Amino acid sequence: MPLITVQLFEGRTVEQKRAYAKALTDATVEVLKCSPDAVDIIFRDVSKSDWASAGKLWSDE
Repeated sequence: MPLITVQLFEGRTVEQKRAYAKALTDATVEVLKCSPDAVDIIFRDVSKSDWASAGKLWSDE
């Protein structure tokens, strides 16, 4: 059973997450030849102050 964890900056709408979950599920089914029922996706919303790249917090941008 594929488990996909997606970390995103907070602020995405439920509709966006719903559409992304459908797209990820469809791609997984196509590539891995599994049932859609076997695909689980966990969304983790992350604050920009809890994410840094190149030594800088995204909230500092």
